[in-house]
Amino acid sequence: MKSTFFKVFAVALTLTAVSCKTNPAETPEHKALVAEHETMMKTHEEIEKQHATMNDDHSKMVVAHKDVENDSLHVVNEKTHAAILTSHTSLVEKHKALIADHKALEEKHATGAISLEEMTKDHENLKKQHQEMLDEHHKMLKEHETVKTEDAKMLEEHQKETTEETTEEKK
Repeated sequence: MKSTFFKVFAVALTLTAVSCKTNPAETPEHKALVAEHETMMKTHEEIEKQHATMNDDHSKMVVAHKDVENDSLHVVNEKTHAAILTSHTSLVEKHKALIADHKALEEKHATGAISLEEMTKDHENLKKQHQEMLDEHHKMLKEHETVKTEDAKMLEEHQKETTEETTEEKK
């Protein structure tokens, strides 16, 4: 009797051990996914701060141009800057959507709704999209700095011309 009991117990224990799956959220791959999500969130915060700075710079540019009489170069520069801002706004929104997709992937894997293989494949795709967005962001930052520098030079030249004209008028 004891022998039969132990055999049944051993079989039940073996079946239980075999049928139990490990928690998907405890895998190293899932933990890497969670860490990547935290990094994406911090990156997004930085992107939004830089976007706010770009908006502030644009507002200052518009105010500074009010004193410049119909200078087509300033107008073109301002329009170029506005186009960069519009593109950057779109990028910020796309990045928000990417973060939401990343969080959804994390949740699907944690609940076992998708396999480790599917999660890994989808995660690689999201990481690729994230890198492309970061590259685009850095390109826009460079364009923004170029426009800002050009605008500062033009304003400096305008002030110099205005000062010279005022000096000439006083003579």
